[in-house]
Amino acid sequence: MTTLVVLFNLKTTADQAAYEHWAKTTDLPVAGALPSVDEFRLLKAQSLLMSDNKPPYQYIELIRVNDMAQFGQDVSTAAMQKVAAEFQQFADSPLFILTEQVGG
Repeated sequence: MTTLVVLFNLKTTADQAAYEHWAKTTDLPVAGALPSVDEFRLLKAQSLLMSDNKPPYQYIELIRVNDMAQFGQDVSTAAMQKVAAEFQQFADSPLFILTEQVGG
């Protein structure tokens, strides 16, 4: 199974409360309900372990995808294109990393 990891900061013009409200009411329910998605979690970075430095990213999305071909079809729908466009209004140069689990 593939896990899509998305790392991003908000744009300086984006309101954090507005983003988190949108994520809870739109992004998580819509993208999380896609047939190709088994689980969708949004994490907010708090700190770096044993460091006073600021985390390099404010938010991390973990999207467990059960079928990448289906995922490609799912994200090309009009509803998901709208969600993606809205996400791009909040996120500053997000990184989309495809991963696979190593070991059991």
